[in-house]
Amino acid sequence: MISAFANPHRFMALSKWLAPACLGVGALLIAYSVWQGLWVVPQDDYQGGDIMRALFIHVPSAWLAMGSYLGLALASFVWFVWRHELADMAAKSIAPLGAGYTAMCLATGSIWGKPTWGTWWLWDDARMMSVLVMFFLFLGYMALRAAMETRQKAARAGAILAMVGAVNVPLIKFSVDIWASIHQGPSVLRADGPAMPAVYLTPLLLGALGHMIFFAGLTMVLMRAEVWQRRSDVLIARKLAGA
Repeated sequence: MISAFANPHRFMALSKWLAPACLGVGALLIAYSVWQGLWVVPQDDYQGGDIMRALFIHVPSAWLAMGSYLGLALASFVWFVWRHELADMAAKSIAPLGAGYTAMCLATGSIWGKPTWGTWWLWDDARMMSVLVMFFLFLGYMALRAAMETRQKAARAGAILAMVGAVNVPLIKFSVDIWASIHQGPSVLRADGPAMPAVYLTPLLLGALGHMIFFAGLTMVLMRAEVWQRRSDVLIARKLAGA
């Protein structure tokens, strides 16, 4: 099953139409969510008035940051065990996107936190620090790959770092429950159902879905570029060998 999906020719044929479709659908859902969040839904005085509108960017970016790191670790695991090159391409493509979403999560969290909690940042807050660690893990993954002499060494070193760093993701998720934090507990993913009113929940979930689809489209675009790059490298190597 994995081998069937790991065929580069099948991937290129599928992603040729699926990538732009994901980008288009994702962009529409994100635009709808942002429009609803900024101009349509009422302000929530209990959550800080208009500043709570940041949740329509902050929450999806936080979910995507954690999800992208799990995707990075999973793709790294698949390459590490089965040596499927498409898995390595996926990991390499996910890393910069995950770093971008993590940076957006940190930035919007600080913007939301300043008027709500009276501070841009707290160094002793477990969730803030664990998300910051994840951001540096993304950067470290990319830097480590760039420092390796060969593609195989880069893939191996990056895969090990990605898999080891995955332990940080559950720490982010459960940090509010384990340690004291200024962050509130979950209001969407709860055993007894969401505590958020539907007027906020619906556009939030649609926006999160849009970001996921858009992220998938961007990942496929970067993977396609990597496939073309590797094909180009092979052709250049053959030409040099023939000369």
